[in-house]
Amino acid sequence: MTASWPIRLRADRLAVEVHADRRQLGLQAARNAGQTLRQIIEGQGYARVIFACAPSQDEFLAALVEPAVAGSIAWERVTAFHLDDYVGLAATHPRSFRAYLQERLLSRVGIGKFYPIAAERADLSEVCADYTARLQEAPIDLICLGIGENGHLAFNDPPVADFNDPVLIKRVELDDVCRRQQVNDGCFPSFDKVPRCALSLTLPVFRAARHLSVQVPGPRKAAAVKATLQGPVSTACPASLLRQHAAATLYLDRDSAAEVAGVGKSSGA
Repeated sequence: MTASWPIRLRADRLAVEVHADRRQLGLQAARNAGQTLRQIIEGQGYARVIFACAPSQDEFLAALVEPAVAGSIAWERVTAFHLDDYVGLAATHPRSFRAYLQERLLSRVGIGKFYPIAAERADLSEVCADYTARLQEAPIDLICLGIGENGHLAFNDPPVADFNDPVLIKRVELDDVCRRQQVNDGCFPSFDKVPRCALSLTLPVFRAARHLSVQVPGPRKAAAVKATLQGPVSTACPASLLRQHAAATLYLDRDSAAEVAGVGKSSGA
């Protein structure tokens, strides 16, 4: 059976779109995010956006900075943040998330302001306090993110995830599944090279954001997607929290949606 792409679903309050491949996923997510940004800026004069930094975002960011999308966005009115970074890695380190965002977004469009997580500093409590103050200056309008192989959002792995976390950013220890994912994604050559700790925004940040755009391609994410959409809402799969958000869209490809009931049959997979 041949599917008619995209396939649209809903899991509680969460909208879900399944696209034929990673490229189409990234393109449509970027178009929709661009439209959201334009509407926000037109309505209030500025937008505050948080970006994820991971290979799952490659196609999305590539489409977002193309003139067809980026050219209609007043980037000078955008204040940008990012979700997390590895403790001890400088912004110039090729594996730091700030370097990722600089290469794929910040160097391509004229962002008005960018607030980095300075995870290499000695006093991480001060870094967290400073970043908390920046986050609290006004509501976050949009978060562009992915889901980890263990169901994490940012680096809120199941052992450290808290739906009611009292802080907005914290130091976390990465679990083994998360660290292996960094190797699977080609970010580090071996498990022992993956940093053990990171600074991460916490789950209440996602709940409070006005809009969420969630890009999750690839077969290694299929089990996490199934748990997100069809399992209990629990920190055993932190991404299940997305089902409670009224203005969130989850973008999948046929590989990441392969274990979702009904999708495999519909796509002929």
